[in-house]
Amino acid sequence: MPDDAAFDSSPDVLTSTAQGRLRTIVERLERLEEDKAAIAGDMKEVFAEAKGEGYDVKTLRKVLRIRKQDKAKRQEEEAILDLYLSALGEI
Repeated sequence: MPDDAAFDSSPDVLTSTAQGRLRTIVERLERLEEDKAAIAGDMKEVFAEAKGEGYDVKTLRKVLRIRKQDKAKRQEEEAILDLYLSALGEI
């Protein structure tokens, strides 16, 4: 719930200060959305380049996801996965 100080006497009206702040926030978010779209486009191009050179894009995405993880956490998850697969006779 917004701070009551942002409202004039009526809860349906923002003060001019609150209106300005809201506009600033919305404009910042719009710029970030544009940046995000540009970055997504750049990433798409790099994945296409990698694919053109024979790399498997699905595996590249997995590598990126794994590299973001904490090493100890990743090792723990891999150990549990190996345990489960072993219990199912898959490995």
